[in-house]
Amino acid sequence: MTDSNRWLWLAGLFFAGWLIYLLMPILSPFLVGILLAYLGDPLVDRLEERGLSRTWGVVAVFALFGLLLLLVLLFLLPMLGRQLVYLYQLAPLVLDWLQQEALPWVQVKLGLAQGFWHLDQLKAMFAGQLGKTTDIVSQLLSQATASGLALLAWLGNLLLVPVVSFYLLRDWDILVAKLRALLPRRREGLVVGLIGECHEVLGAFLRGQLLVMLALGVVYALGLMLIGLDLGLLIGLLAGLASIVPYMGFVVGIGAALIAALFQFGGDPYPLIGVAAVFTVGQLLEGMLLTPLLVGDRIGLHPVAVIFAVLAGGQLFGFTGVLLALPVAAVIMVLLRHVHDLYKLSELYGESSHGDSSGGSAEPSGPT
Repeated sequence: MTDSNRWLWLAGLFFAGWLIYLLMPILSPFLVGILLAYLGDPLVDRLEERGLSRTWGVVAVFALFGLLLLLVLLFLLPMLGRQLVYLYQLAPLVLDWLQQEALPWVQVKLGLAQGFWHLDQLKAMFAGQLGKTTDIVSQLLSQATASGLALLAWLGNLLLVPVVSFYLLRDWDILVAKLRALLPRRREGLVVGLIGECHEVLGAFLRGQLLVMLALGVVYALGLMLIGLDLGLLIGLLAGLASIVPYMGFVVGIGAALIAALFQFGGDPYPLIGVAAVFTVGQLLEGMLLTPLLVGDRIGLHPVAVIFAVLAGGQLFGFTGVLLALPVAAVIMVLLRHVHDLYKLSELYGESSHGDSSGGSAEPSGPT
């Protein structure tokens, strides 16, 4: 490739990136639709192998997802709503305990000055808001009415996601074949190999890690509800979502569950032992069964890289960036792995800044 062609490619990539950045407000439903189509393609392929046409396979997958969503809306959301209201009402009691017991103990142990903690104003804010539920609802309704166009645009994007997903899922194999036909013939094998590795990593994360998170959320929620914890469903699901980062779900979940159990059961040790047992079983299942079976070692993202990718995606592209952060990071990891291999084989890596003992220049020592 000549220098002029390189600059032309760089300019094209820069222009494409700039255009995507400008179109981000309308690209969100399309990106989510692509993500859902990618997730559903293996299911449709299996239904095609069973004799269904591509279109009816897509309809069956959409019916399955719609049924699951309906079950969540009918059963899970009301329970979560009640627990969120209970948590909101519990907040002043938590502040009382912090102010009267926990923080004075910390103040004595650390030798802090009197009046170091100021929780009265925060407590008054929570207590005042508890009696203003109708005011909050009226404010939300007035804001929704004032920004009616924005609300309609948001609903339009939400309704656009399943439409985009349906058509992409129906024509997925055709689109992939057409894109492959556009690849340079001399580089087709290399590009297809890279895409295959990216597909393996993405499959391991999107289908494996998400299933692990879902399974852990169910295990934690059911276990905490069985021991009678009022906030068991909410804490269990949050712990499952936090499991996207290794060990974070365990730390967040067991900490929140122990605090909730202390407030609900007082000093009774048996609920606390039950909480510890639930999260111990969850960790054993994750380490010995779920992760090896569903994910394996194909992702290889460091926990710090996971946290950075999620925060960077949210900062740059909002909620859509959070959804796409880890898949994009996984693809970048695959590409960096190949760049690393090329660097190890290059003359730059094999060069030495010092001569050998005979005064001559050192030979390149790249790997064989």
